[in-house]
Amino acid sequence: MAVLELTDANFQAEVLDTPGAVLVDVWATWCGPCRLMAPLMDWAASEFGDRLKVGKLEADPNPATRDAQKVQGLPCLIVFKNGVEVARHEGAMAKPQLQAFLDANV
Repeated sequence: MAVLELTDANFQAEVLDTPGAVLVDVWATWCGPCRLMAPLMDWAASEFGDRLKVGKLEADPNPATRDAQKVQGLPCLIVFKNGVEVARHEGAMAKPQLQAFLDANV
């Protein structure tokens, strides 16, 4: 399953109106730790693809969604279930931490 590109325009439909679990990675091009997380989003999409939709939201071009979600630090990983936030992690993490974070929240 591919990682979706999320925007202000499609966030409502792709995340908030989607049944089931969605992982949103809020990132920026200038953020080094965000670049470290990028391959892990592809891994999460393939590993959890049957139970989890994965999307990336670039923070700077999408300020409405970034601010509505109260993102303070990058990268910011948010898990939504049926449109409701159930978990959040700010900052980079290693693959074992991401695995544990998703296992606990998906």
